[in-house]
Amino acid sequence: MGTGSKTNLTPLMRLDKWLWAARFFRTRRLAVEAIEGGRVSVNDERPKAAKEVRIGDAVAIRRPPFEQRVVVKGLEERRGPASAAAAMYEETEESRARRTTIAAEMKADELVADQEAQRRYLGVET
Repeated sequence: MGTGSKTNLTPLMRLDKWLWAARFFRTRRLAVEAIEGGRVSVNDERPKAAKEVRIGDAVAIRRPPFEQRVVVKGLEERRGPASAAAAMYEETEESRARRTTIAAEMKADELVADQEAQRRYLGVET
């Protein structure tokens, strides 16, 4: 579990380390850059990399065009397999629905672009 102060027994963990352990970023340096760049918020506030997160905190991670909103469910000091990382958070329903919608729109746009490219290649006029 994370570190805790002597007066408060609530487990805590640095935000950058949690984002890395939960596999949102490949390295802690990338997590720090995202935090410093304003692409991560905790409880609707702009944090610093050393911000202590606790179970129940709401974290928003923006990686355009997607934004994930998750609730912290666990704190692990070590980066484990993806299945263990997924147990460290729970994505909100609205976040999951928004990501699915955006992904479907991107796929549809990609299909249209592919069809247009094929028509140009074949010399078909529209």
